[in-house]
Amino acid sequence: MAKVELKQPIVDEIASNIKDADAVVLVNYLGITVAGDTALRKELREAGITYKVYKNTMMNFAFKGTDFEALCPHLHGANAIAISKDDATAPARIIKKHLKANPTIHMVGGVIEGKYYDENQVQTLADIPGRDVLLGRLFGSMQSPVANFARVIKQIAEKDPSAAAAEEAPAAE
Repeated sequence: MAKVELKQPIVDEIASNIKDADAVVLVNYLGITVAGDTALRKELREAGITYKVYKNTMMNFAFKGTDFEALCPHLHGANAIAISKDDATAPARIIKKHLKANPTIHMVGGVIEGKYYDENQVQTLADIPGRDVLLGRLFGSMQSPVANFARVIKQIAEKDPSAAAAEEAPAAE
């Protein structure tokens, strides 16, 4: 078999992983300890993120002709990719958390929801809370006015006993 035929399944694997991805973050992992890498991989796996080390040439072939082609100029050195299909900011958020314990690694760039972001922009996106947190904040802000209105109505009813008595009188008949 030719070398190309041996490499094609790897290129196809990368292409299928990035096909419907919300985010792909390119990470330079040079200098990370085994313990640090294990912790990073574990947390990424728990979040449903695919994190793999591939040869740069394989990633280059897989990225060609896709939204992720903008990452091709960064494919040199020791790179890995973190791929998320659910939460667009999760890979950057988790990797940024591990940067403190492993200062030798860094995010090279990423493509998030079809748009290319350089290292600084990915770092900024990492500060955005996760989807669940944002939805919780949204629902909390929607619930707050309703709860406040109910509280005011209850206080008015407790303050004015004649209004409460007027409501009870028709029910007694």
